[in-house]
Amino acid sequence: MSLFLFLVLVALVLGIIGFAAHGLFYLFIIGVVVLFADLAYVALRFRRGGRKHRIAR
Repeated sequence: MSLFLFLVLVALVLGIIGFAAHGLFYLFIIGVVVLFADLAYVALRFRRGGRKHRIAR
């Protein structure tokens, strides 16, 4: 979960810098791509993590 939060923070910082600074719009695009990749990673992890494996006795 800490990886998710770290990547969200990185995406926000890149997005803010890219949006605020003239000529650095590519940082905004990179921030958006990182955010979407992070959301896809979390969606896959939560979908897979819902199943519990039973131990056969």
